[in-house]
Amino acid sequence: MALDVMCLVAVVERGRADKIVDAAKKAGAGGATIFYGRGTGESEVKKFLTIHVEASKEIIIILTEREKYKRIKEAMVETGNLNQTGTGIIFALKVEDLLGLHYRDDL
Repeated sequence: MALDVMCLVAVVERGRADKIVDAAKKAGAGGATIFYGRGTGESEVKKFLTIHVEASKEIIIILTEREKYKRIKEAMVETGNLNQTGTGIIFALKVEDLLGLHYRDDL
C-alpha cells in the first residue's frame, strides 16, 4: 500500500514550540518531536536590518496522514503567528519511505 503520510517541519524561536505543538495536537496531530538548533541567518540579517533575530531555535517535526496535515499546519501557523515575518518557518514534505511507525497496520 502506498504511503499517504506528510511531514510538517516548523522552525521557531526557542521557548515557543510547546504552545505550537499543543495547538497541533488539538487539531489532530498524534504527537511531535522537538529538538534544538541554532540558526545561521542572524549575522546576515544584522547586516541589513536593525532587528535582533534569536539564533537558538526549536525544530518541530510532526508526521501525520495527508488528510489531517492542512488542519494541523493551519493551527500551528495561527498559534505561532508563522504568517508574520521573523516568527519562524513551516513547511511540509511528502514522506516516501517510512519504517518504525506502528500506529497504523497498513504502513
